[in-house]
Amino acid sequence: MVRFVGIDISKTKCRAAIMDRAGVILEEFTFTNNHEGIEGLTSRLTMHDRVVMESTGSVWTNLYNHLDDRHIPVTLANPLKTKAIASAKIKSDKVDARILAHLLRSNLVAESYVPPKHLREIRTLIRHRLAIVKIRTMVKNEVHALIDKHGFACPCSDIFGKAGLEWLRSLQLPALDRLILDNHLTHLESLNQQTDRVDDEIQSKAVEDLDVRLLLSMTGLNVYSALLVKSEIGSITRFPHYKKLASWTGIAPSLHQSGSMEYHGSITKQGSRTLRWVMVEAARVAVNHDPRMRAFYERVKHRRGDQKAIIAVANKMLKIIWFMLTRKEPYESRNEKRYQRKLNSITD
Repeated sequence: MVRFVGIDISKTKCRAAIMDRAGVILEEFTFTNNHEGIEGLTSRLTMHDRVVMESTGSVWTNLYNHLDDRHIPVTLANPLKTKAIASAKIKSDKVDARILAHLLRSNLVAESYVPPKHLREIRTLIRHRLAIVKIRTMVKNEVHALIDKHGFACPCSDIFGKAGLEWLRSLQLPALDRLILDNHLTHLESLNQQTDRVDDEIQSKAVEDLDVRLLLSMTGLNVYSALLVKSEIGSITRFPHYKKLASWTGIAPSLHQSGSMEYHGSITKQGSRTLRWVMVEAARVAVNHDPRMRAFYERVKHRRGDQKAIIAVANKMLKIIWFMLTRKEPYESRNEKRYQRKLNSITD
């Protein structure tokens, strides 16, 4: 017998409601959001049950993985859309376990995409590297601030290169500032080592993926960003049209209609913030190295300015990526040597 299980999830405690096909509550209980509590939940369920929970932050991940590993069908509900449906259908502004179970039973759940487990692991790896790099940038900014405080000017082109680091270690500073600078340099060394270890893992993941090899042909994408794009998009078959991909990324212009009038506003900024960020970064690289993208950028910039031109390039690149992954064809880059170097970097 199929049962419908709604779970109102939070960081410490979760509430479950088990409902039958007729909408009758068979059981309700609370369990802790840890290994013991989740084991207690899964012991009550079978592979015939269907589970739904909201994608709230990252607290759903552990429970989702446990259910997925036990082959219990689980749906991740989009919180914003689910609340809208619940308000319209059930006249409640709080989506709790009972309401989630009812929406699942009625086939009214607005589902969020959850990639396969191996892609979830790659996403975690990519986002971990991104977090390390953000911390490293903060530490470097602290070093720059300390050097500026004393009016020093680095004679090296790269203050954090080998010669630049030697220069920093040789500076004569007051005892307290010397201590702070040494701590920053030690921290940077540790962060660089962490980044190197993550990069090694990224390389091993990238070499196994055909889509990543295709994405490397796109000007502006390196191994890291190509794997990030793949992990965020997942299977390209999710998007029947390239406009769907642009819309999901939040990089498509918003559309307002009134009668026969249409107005295109700024980009929606909905969807994958990480993918949106990396595509904008890739666009800035592409306009400097790809004549085709540069010409397109200049045309848009002349009419709408730099920022909107970069967004337009990112949107165009995303369109090309959709065709690349759909047709399994590399980008027709005019710099074949650069593409070959990228491929060699993941196979050497």
